[in-house]
Amino acid sequence: MATIKQIAEAVGVSSAAVSRVLNYDEGISVSAETRKAIFETADRLGYKKKIIYPKIDHVVLLYWVDSLDELEAMYYEAIRDEVKKQAKKTKVQLSVVTKKEGLQAIPDGTQAFLAVGWFNRKELQQLYKMCGKGVFIDTSPDEKLFDAVRPNLDSFVTQMVDYFVEKGYRSIGFIGGYDRNIDSEKPVMDVREWSFRQSAGYYGVLNEENIFIADEYSVVAGYETAKEMISLDKVPSALCVASDTLAVGVLQALNEAGIQIPEQTAVFSINDINVARYVSPPLTTFHIDIAMLCEMAVDLLRTRVLEGGKITRTVFINGLPVFRKSC
Repeated sequence: MATIKQIAEAVGVSSAAVSRVLNYDEGISVSAETRKAIFETADRLGYKKKIIYPKIDHVVLLYWVDSLDELEAMYYEAIRDEVKKQAKKTKVQLSVVTKKEGLQAIPDGTQAFLAVGWFNRKELQQLYKMCGKGVFIDTSPDEKLFDAVRPNLDSFVTQMVDYFVEKGYRSIGFIGGYDRNIDSEKPVMDVREWSFRQSAGYYGVLNEENIFIADEYSVVAGYETAKEMISLDKVPSALCVASDTLAVGVLQALNEAGIQIPEQTAVFSINDINVARYVSPPLTTFHIDIAMLCEMAVDLLRTRVLEGGKITRTVFINGLPVFRKSC
């Protein structure tokens, strides 16, 4: 990486002049030609300006994750670890409070929070009273009150259906799970199922008999749900699966039943967890960029703390399909 001294030598000016120009110091007296030459040389030599992050203290990460299937837990643990990494990088002093500890464990003087996991309405209202500056990661439970960054699951499923239809599939199924209503805490339709219904309906390939909803997001639930589908002799030629955790169980059930993948049934999933490339056959899935998800969340938090503002923001992060042998 180029240094200020190298830029100064290439342009023929002092290092101090280069530094002041690159920092947009309007008080320095240099010609427009020299200013332009400095910026062009910096760009040509690959100079990257060091970002100075103001320190932000008293921030908590609320890790509100229930006991999960081991593979499902890996996803949330990856988010937790990446948030810590991004916070350290950007000088955000971060402590962790778990669901087991409860909101009462949030330290006095906390000025902002990042949150991962599921919260009910009572907890959200209490949080807003305690600390109105918060960013949710992977969910957006109340977009009126808090900022949020989440994967664009709606788009992922739409792209799955688009892909299958373009490949000529007409028998397309869905295996997913429930979301929970933050007020009643009862199961409700997840956005992935909603998106599948909308997209399949648009193409005229929606068949209620090809939709199966598991009780939870786990390998066992995926396996049992796929076994039910197979026992009913309702195995579609293509399957959209809501998460890799479910999909691993689905693949196990299909393999046990002697159903050839993808020749008889193609499988497309979401998350791209590490084991997705090692199952049989390797799983085609949408990659969720956890680093980008967390980087954006920390950036939103810094903006909220340093600049304030009343308008909340919800950011959707797109993903890339990773094609393997299941599809």
